Amino acid sequence: MLLMNKKIHRVAIIRLSALGDIVNSAIVLQFIKSAYPDVTIEWITEEAFAPLLLTSADLDKVHAINLKKFKKEMSFSLLKENIQKLQSLGKFDLIIDMQGLIKSALVARTVGKNTHGFDKNSTRESLAAFFYKNSSKIPYENGVVERNCFLLSDALEFPITDAMILNKKPIFTLSQEFTLQTEKKNIAFVIGASWSSKIYPKEQILKVCNSLSEAAYIIWGSESEKKDAQWICEHADSAILAPKLTLEELVAFISSMDLLIGNDTGPTHLAWAQNIPSITLFGPTTQRMMYTTPKNIAIKSPSKVNILKINKNDYSIKDIQPKVITLKAKELLYGL
Repeated sequence: MLLMNKKIHRVAIIRLSALGDIVNSAIVLQFIKSAYPDVTIEWITEEAFAPLLLTSADLDKVHAINLKKFKKEMSFSLLKENIQKLQSLGKFDLIIDMQGLIKSALVARTVGKNTHGFDKNSTRESLAAFFYKNSSKIPYENGVVERNCFLLSDALEFPITDAMILNKKPIFTLSQEFTLQTEKKNIAFVIGASWSSKIYPKEQILKVCNSLSEAAYIIWGSESEKKDAQWICEHADSAILAPKLTLEELVAFISSMDLLIGNDTGPTHLAWAQNIPSITLFGPTTQRMMYTTPKNIAIKSPSKVNILKINKNDYSIKDIQPKVITLKAKELLYGL
């Protein structure tokens, strides 16, 4: 086989953060393993995401580092510790930086010389390309899943087709099972996001919950999100406060749903990863951030978005009408 002929046996993938980006990158693992089952795949990531990646059956090892903590504390002893850990990982035949930032490129170069990443015109931080031995060219404006698959396909020289992506198996394995409603459909609502402008108003989520009249589980990840979730549950006819969940539990919880509705954020993208129907709501960002399928759809607000210069003050997500979401939800739930 091609990789064996090139004597590539051990591959490192660099994707440090964030949750949604890791989810949209991890799809490539099953394709590599399917084509080249004897290749060892190892992933270098931020410590917080290591437990999630460990649930991938197609990943051989996960190496956790903590650059985020270094940045927060400016502890040079911690930086030294991280560098020594990276340098001690041994020889990789190929190191693929799927993040395309200067920090991830530096991590890749610290691990070894045989690095591959996006070229200078294909990423937001063009200087990152300076650290790669080889690079791939694909427009930054293309969808993130398409970009990730193209980078891997180009680096390892095997095809990844749209049909392969559409027919993917769930990316993560389940740590447990959740017993939910049997009399009604189970719908998860992801109400948080990293920016306030990406958050759909709780008052409008309430309208969607009441219009659907199914079991609506409100997922939260912080105390402020919990307060909003509790407000929705207090005012909705059939809303239920989701329990506090670890990342691994979140995967299992979402995998138990009939539908997920949420903002453009990591937990929402987990539905696509697990082949669960989903509706992703976009305001200041676009559907470039997801891979749309017949059962994973996007609803975008009317605003125009320049993805090279995102306007975090674009609160147009509030202009998405609840009835539009409800109609799409019924199509996915009941085939109407």
